[in-house]
Amino acid sequence: MAGRIARWGAALGLGAVWWWAVLRLVLVPHAGALEGAVAAGGWGLSLLPVHCMPKARAAGAVAAGRWARAWRASVAPAAVATTASPRPRSDGGSGPS
Repeated sequence: MAGRIARWGAALGLGAVWWWAVLRLVLVPHAGALEGAVAAGGWGLSLLPVHCMPKARAAGAVAAGRWARAWRASVAPAAVATTASPRPRSDGGSGPS
């Protein structure tokens, strides 16, 4: 219960600071860079929750550990077989031109 109250308090406090900055930018002729930074930062943060979701629920999400496995495979010793094309043989002839 206390955590919920603290989150609501923080949200309301930061929202009030953001509105103060926006109104000051609009109404005061010589508003400073601080108000602009607060307004721009708050606007950017307001977009964040819209686009975030748990990775397990995201459509097309890369499986956990995929990048680590790919990295380990790329730095593996040269003795490991590769999927590269074999070199053409010298007696293979040429293809149709």
